[in-house]
Amino acid sequence: MDIGVFLNILIFVSAIISILLILLQQRGASLGAGFGGSGELNTERRGLEKSLFNATIVFVVVFVLSILAILIVP
Repeated sequence: MDIGVFLNILIFVSAIISILLILLQQRGASLGAGFGGSGELNTERRGLEKSLFNATIVFVVVFVLSILAILIVP
């Protein structure tokens, strides 16, 4: 398999998984919280929520690095 084909598949798979992981995460704050209108307490991520958060970061980093790699590899 050619490296370009492998990178294209990696981009596609990591993008789909990243989208799914982002959609699975709970919404922490509403739009009003961005403007200082929220009275919610800051809580720490625990359990499955923390695992989803970390997995999202990993797959987004893989996605970005694979896009950069496909720009470098002819």
